[in-house]
Amino acid sequence: MTRLPNRLAPLIQRFPKTRFLRFAVIGGIGVVVNLAVLHVFFAQLHWAPAIASALAVEAAILSNFVGNNWWTFEQRTFSVFRLFKYNLVALGGLLITTVIFTALVQWFGLSYIIADLIGIGAATAWNFVASVLWAWAS
Repeated sequence: MTRLPNRLAPLIQRFPKTRFLRFAVIGGIGVVVNLAVLHVFFAQLHWAPAIASALAVEAAILSNFVGNNWWTFEQRTFSVFRLFKYNLVALGGLLITTVIFTALVQWFGLSYIIADLIGIGAATAWNFVASVLWAWAS
């Protein structure tokens, strides 16, 4: 019988630390893009919050895709199919963040800031793993 660590080695090699650090930096840039776009549409143009937020999130997703495609995963070609898959991954991350945030605030009375940070952490883990194993899988 093969030992579990030997079976996990090929999977673990797909997740180098530098790749995750690059993914995190691109995600940080995405936060800035999100806030800037939200400011323009919501604070400056006075669009409805849901529309402004949705546009801000999609702008961040597009920014993150370009950065991750080029820097994190070192792809020099653009793929509409990969962009579609990454959008689905990010949608999963949004769902994870929302569910965790809502549960921690409503059911456990946790501070909304702490709840959001926990949700973001879980979504980041999901986004990274799903990006490596699916969106940018070879």
